[in-house]
This record gives sequence, structure tokens and C-alpha cells, in this order.
Amino acid sequence: MKIRIIDYKAGNSGSVLHAVEHLGFEAKCVKSPAELEGASHIILPGVGTARATMDNLRELGFIDALSEAVLDKKTPFLGICIGLQLLFERSEEGDTPCLGWLKGEVKRFDASAVRVPQMGWNYVSFTKNSPVKAKEGHYYFVNSYHARPACDGDLWAVSDYGGKFTAAVWHENIFATQFHAEKSGQLGLELLKGFLSL
Repeated sequence: MKIRIIDYKAGNSGSVLHAVEHLGFEAKCVKSPAELEGASHIILPGVGTARATMDNLRELGFIDALSEAVLDKKTPFLGICIGLQLLFERSEEGDTPCLGWLKGEVKRFDASAVRVPQMGWNYVSFTKNSPVKAKEGHYYFVNSYHARPACDGDLWAVSDYGGKFTAAVWHENIFATQFHAEKSGQLGLELLKGFLSL
């Protein structure tokens, strides 16, 4: 297996690597697109803003390499937090054009209704079964924005924060969670293990 975790200067790749190694898998944080060659699994973790993350990925040359690996070669992909939001066409955060792998947009939580950002544990309900086995329960979130998929079929899980919002998406070989699986205790580790066992 060649598990590759994208290190784009602002993500939390180190904590994801620690979680993956804790599960008994070997993985590597990569800073160049050439290191994606032959990857068996790709993880894009996230901390920071949509625009800064897109700018960093573009500067490092990852955009085309990721599209080739994930869309063309169908390499299993897991996006975490901002790694989920970037999958869509546009984020309201900085009016940022994103990867556009999935149809839809990313919107900010209504700060007049809830505290923004959402920080802490929130209950997640999975709306359909996927090849990655995941259990309902509490997962750890840190987010001010949430995705609105244009296709209901891409929705994998929901949570509630001033109303239901997208907690996870799944489309073919693309999986992504708004919550931080690597910080979500046993449930998060089980989800990670399920993805890495694909």
C-alpha cells in the first residue's frame, strides 16, 4: 500500500499521519505531486481557509495531479474538513472557486442563529451505506462553513447545527467528512480504518 497524505503547508497532516500509523498502516506526508505516483489511497486533511488552501495546492502543483489520480485513475480519496469543502464548485469563504469534483457550493453558518465556528462534538447520522463502514455517533467538528451538495446522491451523512447540514459526502471513490475523523475517538478511527481497507 502507498498511503499518501497531502501536506500543503497549512493542513493538519501530522495528526492524520499519527492516526493512520496508530491503526497499523504505513503512510507518508507528501509535498510534491510526483510523490502521488502509484498511491493506493490519498488523504487531503484540512485546517484553514478555502482560498489559502486552494492557493497552496495550486502553488505546489497538486491540482492537476490530484485530478488525474482521483478522477482518472479512481484512487480512493478521503477529504477531511476543508478537504471536503474544496470538492465542490465554489465556497462562500472568500468567494473561492474550488476543485469542482462535485456539484454544489459551500455556505457559512448563520451567525445570528448559532455560534460560528462550530467547535466540539456533534451527533452524525449516516444516510446511506458506503464501502467505508461508519457508525452513527458523536464526531469532532471545527467549522464555520458547510457544503450544500447539488446532488442528493452525494450525501453520506448529516448533523444538526441550527438545522441539518452535510457531515460527510461519498461519490464513487471520493469520500469526505466535515468532521475530523482523526480527532473523533474510536468512531473516527474505525472510519479511517474502513477507508484504508478499501
